[in-house]
Amino acid sequence: MVRADSAGCTQGFVRGCRARNVGFAVVARSNARIHAAISKVLGDESRWSLASGQNGEERPKAAVAELTDLVELSDWPEGTRLIVRREPLHPGAQQSLFPSLAYRYWGHYTDQEGDAVTLDAHMRAHAHVEDHIRRLKASGLERFPFADLDANRAWLAEVCFAADLVRWFQLLCCTGELAMAEPKALRWRLWHTPARIVRKAGAEVVRILDGWPNAEAIMGCYRRMALIT
Repeated sequence: MVRADSAGCTQGFVRGCRARNVGFAVVARSNARIHAAISKVLGDESRWSLASGQNGEERPKAAVAELTDLVELSDWPEGTRLIVRREPLHPGAQQSLFPSLAYRYWGHYTDQEGDAVTLDAHMRAHAHVEDHIRRLKASGLERFPFADLDANRAWLAEVCFAADLVRWFQLLCCTGELAMAEPKALRWRLWHTPARIVRKAGAEVVRILDGWPNAEAIMGCYRRMALIT
């Protein structure tokens, strides 16, 4: 399934998804149809259910409703649904789907199955692609050192391979702060650690300078890596 902001709220985008057998969830744009649909449920609390946060816990001040039966969707792909969320208006709130002095309304179109509360929580989950792009930039993506295009393509591939290896290492072998540390922090807290691997009684031993910061965390990573390999 593809999630998109209001830039994806176009017939070309959603029908392109349907043609490729890909589900969609796109942020709705404010229009007369949505205004009319929300107007019909303003005083009908039975249409609204408490919203859910990313941790699965209810949000007492936010509510979700499905308004599919109250809006004209004949020009959308078959099975399209309209899910709307309301939450108390607060200073600095972004533009609302519906003018109100009490609530901010936000909604999305989707062709996915499930109850409105679950679909709303899934749609509002933060994407992590920006985090990975930031990590790539800090790992060499911002530097293309060659004049030759093919050489820079190879550089890009190596940067991606290296970033993937580091991220998997963090997920599998690190705990605490190191599991989510940025590349620069890893360089200074892990990669630059002076150490030696020596053999003692037939076993490999990692020797780290006495009193070195993060020594215990580093040894924990080494032990977990040994279990995997």
